[in-house]
Amino acid sequence: MTLPEQRTYKINIDPRILELLGPSLYTNIYYVLAELVANAYDADASNVYIIEEEGSIIVEDDGTGMSYSEGDIERYLNVAVETRTATDNIYSASGRRKRMGRKGVGKLAALSVSENVHVLTSKNNEKSGFVLARHVGADHQLSSLPDEDIKFRKIEGDGTAIVMTSPQYGLHKTPNAIKKNLLKIFPLVDDSFKIHIFRQGKSIVVENFDKEMIKELGGLIILGERFYYLKDYFNSLLPENNNKRMIYLKPKISNKINLAKKTGGRSDYDLEIEGWIGVYRTTRGRKNDPEDFPDNFISLLSNKKLGEFNILPNVGRNRLNEVYIVGQLHVDLFEEPELPDMALSNRQGYKSDDKRYTEVISYVQGKLLPSIVDLRAVYATLKKSEANKQKQEKQKQQEIDFAKRIDSYKDTASSSAAIDIAAKVSGANIDEIKSIIHNKINEILPIVGIKRKLDSQKRKLLISHARVDKSLADLLYQMLIFNNINEVDIIYASSDNGESRIPEDTSVFDYLRNFFVESYSDEKIYVVYVTSKVMSESWFTVSEVGAGWITQSKHKIFNINGHIPQRPLNTEQLWHNSSVDNDSIHMTSVGFDDFIVKIRDVCSKINITPKSKEANIAELSRYVSIRG
Repeated sequence: MTLPEQRTYKINIDPRILELLGPSLYTNIYYVLAELVANAYDADASNVYIIEEEGSIIVEDDGTGMSYSEGDIERYLNVAVETRTATDNIYSASGRRKRMGRKGVGKLAALSVSENVHVLTSKNNEKSGFVLARHVGADHQLSSLPDEDIKFRKIEGDGTAIVMTSPQYGLHKTPNAIKKNLLKIFPLVDDSFKIHIFRQGKSIVVENFDKEMIKELGGLIILGERFYYLKDYFNSLLPENNNKRMIYLKPKISNKINLAKKTGGRSDYDLEIEGWIGVYRTTRGRKNDPEDFPDNFISLLSNKKLGEFNILPNVGRNRLNEVYIVGQLHVDLFEEPELPDMALSNRQGYKSDDKRYTEVISYVQGKLLPSIVDLRAVYATLKKSEANKQKQEKQKQQEIDFAKRIDSYKDTASSSAAIDIAAKVSGANIDEIKSIIHNKINEILPIVGIKRKLDSQKRKLLISHARVDKSLADLLYQMLIFNNINEVDIIYASSDNGESRIPEDTSVFDYLRNFFVESYSDEKIYVVYVTSKVMSESWFTVSEVGAGWITQSKHKIFNINGHIPQRPLNTEQLWHNSSVDNDSIHMTSVGFDDFIVKIRDVCSKINITPKSKEANIAELSRYVSIRG
């Protein structure tokens, strides 16, 4: 065994390259940490310790370590030599893990943070240490460290520590913030590979990526059986029947692709895409620190190693729903040793013209992203529906409680007054007096306005229609919203806005009965009827007309040409006529003006101040054409 004082450490790379690459190879400290953690993974470590001390950041692992006498350190200092050139180099020394490292430059990552990096290592009780520096002499020799300076903070046996002295970057203020950012670019943590973070006396263990990310999602698509276990951590927080609608287990994507080998010739390969993509339940409270990685991203990984953090800017369309999207896709063909290297040296992207990359981008952009955007829309609809259902149940309970209080008040007041009167009027019948007082209270209640609170909680307007007439109903809805009627005050069963729909398992009839018939409130809902030949043959819509007549609701009629409205609708008032052709709406010039008059009158009837006639003309002109 070579004595410590006889050891020399020579790096076989031009020192000028170190000076150029050192400070610019990585642009973010988390990429540096991920590279060092990946090296620990390749060394079969079970634990990695990220420690921030005064004047240094340390990454220490309990892997195999390196031996000077066995040539490990000489190989380590052989920079920029491809480490996976044959199939027997694909796995780590234990044979349990696929190697992440390939280019041989990851060891330089720490130089992006520190000018002088102390490398401490121990294997089979043999300790070695040297200083990896940005500035190295022409002889390529690195400074050695004496044995007494080779001390580890956490490990006791074999392992390696990378000590970044006088770091130019700092970590986040809390271990939890460090954990969240690190997980986004290094998700490969479990019971066999844990990351321990220590900062300012506080610590946290990163040991389960799945729970951290998946538990925050409202929708999830899983590709490939290898990742089906993620379903155990998923919960959209919707009722069970709807929760099942928010997760899809799909087979991995697999396509044959013909590629050129780096040794010459061509061959067919299986381009397989596995992993998951999901949507957050909410974006509230995310990315509090501008230095944080964004929470909406789609990462590409190969051999479990991050290759590109976020392809969303390349595949997205800047839609509002994209802020909810997060995913990690694994494409191991990107790291196939037989094929040309396509990864950029800094772990921050792939060569965009490589056929493997373009095929993946095409699939995500054309199929996967639209699917998850649609799933987000479903989640938003179900969430709103559930919120509306809970709101309706609360209103119903308030109505019940209110009714009980009123009944108690009437009974107590009439009984008490009857007893007092009978005591002063000889021969008076208490029951008759009580009945008279009770009836008078019923007459007075509406005048007192005691139901005002309940009235304010009710929907104000119902758009009654047949589904086939949705185009005209949509126009009415749009113009009512334009004229300051709140979407939550409208019942419109075919609305694309969940705020205006009744919860899925509640019918319009139940709502009308609960809040407009069996109610102390005398507030009536205003109904806008879209009438047509189809509507007149629809039992459901005709029933709505009957319900409106029974509740004596005021209404307006917007008719589609080819039909004449009948009673019990108020056919004595003039109705509006439109022509609908393949969802295009046409009106006469008189009808155009009458439409605006009626819309503004509806607003006035429910105590809403509409916009000006001029503003309505400009808005309606966007949707209809005038003929005649």
